[in-house]
Amino acid sequence: MKYDVIVVGGGPSGLMAAIAAGEQGAKVLLIDKGDKLGRKLAISGGGRCNVTNRLPVDELVKHIPGNGRFLYSAFSVFNNEDIIRFFERLGIRLKEEDHGRMFPVTDSAQSVVDALVKELKKRNVHIRINTPVADVEYENGKTIGITLKTGEFIAAKSVVVAVGGKSVPQTGSTGDGYAWAEKAGHTITELFPTEVPITSEERFIKERVLQGLSLRDVALSVLNQKGKTVITHRMDMIFTHFGISGPAALRCSQFVVKELKKAKTNAVTMSIDAMPDKNAEEIFQEIVKLLKAEPKKAVKNVLKGLLPERYLLFLLEKNDIDPQTTASTISNEKVRAFVRDCKQFQFDVHGTLPLEKAFVTGGGVSVKEIHPKEMSSKLMKGLYFCGEILDIHGYTGGYNITAALVTGRLAGMSAAKSALNEKG
Repeated sequence: MKYDVIVVGGGPSGLMAAIAAGEQGAKVLLIDKGDKLGRKLAISGGGRCNVTNRLPVDELVKHIPGNGRFLYSAFSVFNNEDIIRFFERLGIRLKEEDHGRMFPVTDSAQSVVDALVKELKKRNVHIRINTPVADVEYENGKTIGITLKTGEFIAAKSVVVAVGGKSVPQTGSTGDGYAWAEKAGHTITELFPTEVPITSEERFIKERVLQGLSLRDVALSVLNQKGKTVITHRMDMIFTHFGISGPAALRCSQFVVKELKKAKTNAVTMSIDAMPDKNAEEIFQEIVKLLKAEPKKAVKNVLKGLLPERYLLFLLEKNDIDPQTTASTISNEKVRAFVRDCKQFQFDVHGTLPLEKAFVTGGGVSVKEIHPKEMSSKLMKGLYFCGEILDIHGYTGGYNITAALVTGRLAGMSAAKSALNEKG
């Protein structure tokens, strides 16, 4: 059977691409090697599915540090507000939470997947699951179809590659699409983990001194070799048995990876400002006042509530201040050193967990070789890319899924229009 459009991959971008192609009246096949569609979607947002983010487009682009600007053209055709309207048309009502994140009112990712699958059927999209694709086939500079692992060839005028990157491999993202892109002449930029926990060989980490401790609303920074700040993210973080994790650490991770590579070193310094709303002098004066007010009390009791208790004790001990010592015996010099650590506790990190443990893949098919309003290949007629296989990556918070849905929409629409024009 010959199709107008074959979409390979049943993740967010592939589902959107197949629906968009079906809307154009094209004969569409959606094919996935897994046993069910939307596996990555079903686990996104902690199983609640953060379908997009409502921030203005300029803000969205800022939250997609990996080639976000490439998406400006795409957003002019289909943007985050259009995603919201699209889901509401499918009967999925959305609600806005902190930082512009949009969730289904049901709080169930599965309800989103079910609505998309229902729409595929409404658009007469043929679906094949448990069907691994071996290759995308090209002839005389154009795409002619796909070959399955079984050896079966399926012809199509357009093929949309939506197979994801290499992160979260249990959902089927195992990097299959990179070879198909290279075969068509595409450049694959170096792959690296992003939105991934950070590892550290520091003694306090290895000895698990702070393991399990969460710090709320801190400013976490990555520093370069000269000690200058590369990036700061103000969010929550957590100390683990191997390093640090939590939203602030995940957002900093790609900058750690890049800095390690750029500096050709095995360690990068990070800094925690646990009291970002006050400057060092304010904190110093506040502490001196507290110590003077209760000179006979143990210092740890005087400073109780200033920081989470385990972190307070850790920083006191780091600065040779016995937590049990009386307030009146502490010199201003020691207070200043302690305050410096409250504002910039520096420690070395040495890498991240591997790509398989990352939420998002950095790198991929070079966007320089993709038409930004169509998601079509500049090198091979009838070939389209969307979602995480592209060299586009954002922070968690609805940004990656926005990029996936927008690029999927454009790829599906363009693939169908191109195939139908050829027919005409």
